[in-house]
Amino acid sequence: MHSISENKPVIGISCGDINGIGLELIIKTVGDSRLLEICTPVIFASNKVLNFYRKGLPEINFNFSSIKDASRINHKQVNLYNCWEEEVAVTPGLLNDVGGRYAVQSLVIAAEALKQGKIDGLVTAPIHKKNTQSQEFNFTGHTPYLKNLFGVADVGMFMIAENMRVALVTEHVAVKDIAPFITRENILSKLQIINNSLKKDFGIDKPKIAVLGLNPHAGDEGLIGKEEEEIIKPAIKEAKHKDIFCFGPYSADAFFARGQYEKFDAVLAMYHDQGLIPFKSLSTGEGVNYTAGLNGIRTSPDHGVAFDIAGKNKADEASFREAIFKCVDILNARKEFENQRKNPLKKISAAFVANAKDEKILEE
Repeated sequence: MHSISENKPVIGISCGDINGIGLELIIKTVGDSRLLEICTPVIFASNKVLNFYRKGLPEINFNFSSIKDASRINHKQVNLYNCWEEEVAVTPGLLNDVGGRYAVQSLVIAAEALKQGKIDGLVTAPIHKKNTQSQEFNFTGHTPYLKNLFGVADVGMFMIAENMRVALVTEHVAVKDIAPFITRENILSKLQIINNSLKKDFGIDKPKIAVLGLNPHAGDEGLIGKEEEEIIKPAIKEAKHKDIFCFGPYSADAFFARGQYEKFDAVLAMYHDQGLIPFKSLSTGEGVNYTAGLNGIRTSPDHGVAFDIAGKNKADEASFREAIFKCVDILNARKEFENQRKNPLKKISAAFVANAKDEKILEE
């Protein structure tokens, strides 16, 4: 039984590291009964672990249906999909193998449900890269795991806020290893993913994308590194031939300091901190991490496991709540996109508006 028939999307939630803040965030978020008006949440964890954290949050009163079969979802309540039955030692704040093992178990079962269409979207609570590594799960995080599971050639780590969207060419790569990943093919692949996502997932008819340089001052025309002249500029030129409306490369410091990001629908940064430091410093509202390029929809909050405050009722659920809202928003945007493809006349007015904006940017 698929959720579309219920007219309310089913949003799966993986529990993250059971010793981190994930389950506290989940309880605080789904404990607000108004959430059931927009979606049906399904938590992938276990009764015992959920109840452990529930006891530490006595001010939050919520009921849930415990299920072992995704076809038996109760649309009038929060659902708990039991991923394991055994007793598990929960030790908030500790980085250990137990926390990683059950974080992976929750993720694997939830992601498979997404792939099979048993849930409509997936929101992932934070995991820790150190205790999730194993022969069975040899991934540096959610994004590469989901790319592998869905069998796609590439995906984009896309940070979303009210006033900006930032994507990355490289994600969790050591700084000394970044340069070899900055290739024409990789940049072009990310630009195509971002462009498609902005159209399909965010309802932007003709997206405008800014591309940052790799080196200080965007290479100063080859004086501080050759990547801009030899790799990034040719990639931008090729992308334009593929009808991707992109500009750059821009010097990252001046680009953000002067607020140029406000003129674009998205920014492609070359590496993690180049994109995420300004995103976390300048973004308004709550940031959300979105995996662009998958057939399924996956979002997450823009923070980690926060072991230092785990189990202390100090975690702020605002970003987690926004990740659920964004997941639902993207589902709705995809439906609208499909409707427009079936009825192209709906796009005419949007195209006029987009073209007017394009002319203004080109004049500047």
